[in-house]
Amino acid sequence: MLAKYTIAGLAGSALLASVAFAQSPTTPAEPSKAPAPATASDMSSSFQGTWRASKMVGLNVYNDKNESLGSINDLLTDKSGDIKAVVIGVGGFLGVGEHLVAVPLDKVKFVMEPVAYTGAANAPASGGARPGSTTTTGAATAPAAKPNPWYPDHAVLSATKDELKAMSEFKYSTN
Repeated sequence: MLAKYTIAGLAGSALLASVAFAQSPTTPAEPSKAPAPATASDMSSSFQGTWRASKMVGLNVYNDKNESLGSINDLLTDKSGDIKAVVIGVGGFLGVGEHLVAVPLDKVKFVMEPVAYTGAANAPASGGARPGSTTTTGAATAPAAKPNPWYPDHAVLSATKDELKAMSEFKYSTN
């Protein structure tokens, strides 16, 4: 029985290998219109000044008065890959009852520095998308966290939570 399976395996491998070796590259009659292959000088390993889109999802959104509005749920791009809108989840608890709104990207300002709070009562809960800096009690203060160059600390939108909830809800269409 083992011999049958071994022979069948070898025969199948030989057939697949012969098909692969039988293929020969074709030479086009006219110059190819495909993009030129990337060279080592084209591909930079250092993309200074760019942000990771994966880190922008979950970013907290505040208004001009440092009041929490919600968080970024998604980034909407056009066919060329340019980000056109930001989907913000407003209200709700753990995503339940959340109102999604799409805001044009040019209306959102991204900030690298952490939100400045005037007191501990105004500080957000530590359950956000980013780990909060450690704080100490008493006269000692925690050192300021160094901004991460791969994503902003938070986003600012000139609106109130009520204004965003009054906007028409964003729905993902399947068309």
